[in-house]
Amino acid sequence: MSDRPFNTWWGTPLVGLLGGYLASQIGWPLPWMVGSLLAIILVRCLTPWQLAEIPGGRKCGQWIVGIGIGLHFTPVVIEQVMSHFGLIFFGALITSLSAVVGVWLLRRTGEDRATAFFSSMPGGSGEMVNLGARNGAVLSRVAAGQSLRVLVVVLCVPAAFKYLLGDGAAVLHPATVDWRWLAVLFPAGALLAWLWQRLRQPNPWLFGPLLVSAAASISLDLHIGLPDGGSQIGQWLIGSGLGCHFNRQFFRRAPSFMGRTLIGTALSMLIATLAALGLSALTQLDLRSLTLGMMPGGIAEMSLTAETLQLSVPLVTAMQVMRLLFVLFLAEPLFRYWNREPEAA
Repeated sequence: MSDRPFNTWWGTPLVGLLGGYLASQIGWPLPWMVGSLLAIILVRCLTPWQLAEIPGGRKCGQWIVGIGIGLHFTPVVIEQVMSHFGLIFFGALITSLSAVVGVWLLRRTGEDRATAFFSSMPGGSGEMVNLGARNGAVLSRVAAGQSLRVLVVVLCVPAAFKYLLGDGAAVLHPATVDWRWLAVLFPAGALLAWLWQRLRQPNPWLFGPLLVSAAASISLDLHIGLPDGGSQIGQWLIGSGLGCHFNRQFFRRAPSFMGRTLIGTALSMLIATLAALGLSALTQLDLRSLTLGMMPGGIAEMSLTAETLQLSVPLVTAMQVMRLLFVLFLAEPLFRYWNREPEAA
């Protein structure tokens, strides 16, 4: 019996590695995340082998990625980001409000208010499920809607950016690897992640390491980065973890709900793109970075995409974090205000 859990996940890293390798060979953007994600979904959907998530694997991937993202922050870059704080605030607000489209679509299929609302909010899946539980939502549908949104964004956005918009202008990334600093930052990031988790805060294994490395990079002007392959390992672990949330039953469940969630996600992405076009026309900021920062995806996934395509990682991360804060702090009060009136029979 003790071997059974191992038997369900031992193949996950191997299948993920194979998928990531194949995606990298064909030049797919964000290959180690997208490739591992797709490979595991295909195995779980087309075979009886229900691969399980690697214990702690996704957290470890977020830990690595969080350190890497934070090291992109420098005094010069953070000054630029802060000088455009109003823009970041406005862009995050637009992205958050675009979720109204998804809520409206789901309400038209007869979903109750709580399920439609928390399924459509572009926040973290775990956080939205928790908020939905407190407000009477159907949790399986909230989790499905959130997972499907992230899946669509991860699969579509990197490819669309690379093949339709091209790579961004080269950004000066830290080139050197300082193992002494990394030996300090990784344990410190893990400690803060553990404390963040104990306090029941969102995304602890991403935010904790990110805050530690960003604070060190800004205050000490480090200009260092992860060693070659570090980001790819993080991608592989995150992609492998995401893939384990999908199987044949997931895609067969409530096809109307899934279809409208897809449409709502696509419309939110379109709204984000149009808003980024307008904001870019009013500023000197890169259109690609603005658009990516406003996409309704996960912080780690969008920041990794920015890194891969040589866009402004700090700007994208700042906009994604601001959007998450909007959703976490405003979603429940707004829902309760909306829900004061009884639903129409």
